[in-house]
Amino acid sequence: MLKLKLFSLLLFVVFFAGNKINSGYQVGDTVKDFELKNVDGEMLALSDFEDENGVILIFDCNTCPYSQAYRERIKSLHANFKSKGYPVLAINPNDPGRSPGDAFDKMVAYAKENGYKHDYLQDVDQSVARAFGATNTPHVFVLKNNKGAFKVAYVGAIDNNTKDAAAADKKYVEDAVNALLKGKEPATNKTKAIGCTIKWKEA
Repeated sequence: MLKLKLFSLLLFVVFFAGNKINSGYQVGDTVKDFELKNVDGEMLALSDFEDENGVILIFDCNTCPYSQAYRERIKSLHANFKSKGYPVLAINPNDPGRSPGDAFDKMVAYAKENGYKHDYLQDVDQSVARAFGATNTPHVFVLKNNKGAFKVAYVGAIDNNTKDAAAADKKYVEDAVNALLKGKEPATNKTKAIGCTIKWKEA
């Protein structure tokens, strides 16, 4: 009986420890550099933004209705904050095998059709999405550049109203970036990401 209890306890510890390890970046964590292909055909790394104050990193896609609903708001975030040192960096983590509308050529066409000024990268092997612990599109990670080290300052949703931008009275990402620009920490640094689940590769 004692051995059984010890074994159960060990399984419990391993399970939850594993979950913690695989949960992705949390607020305050330093993000490892990565390099992905941009819709312009060039490879782009997080370290390429070393001269910026930070990055508004958004896991996004072409096909999710939530991403489509936030498309103009994402473009506005880039337009409003790029000049202040916080450009938008969008990453499409969906497996094209499961979501053909998120294939690279479709991303290129979608970015052109919608007048994207921000970078839009493809996470082919989904390693970046897994490292961040991204679960949805859109899913935002506001990163603060601390002497070349990008640290997570906010994780979650863009605002609190998917359907109507004008009705959103909690603009989480805007508030987080504005706080950082003033040298403060975001009052709200984590919310629940609302959107479609990422289309992971099937084993």
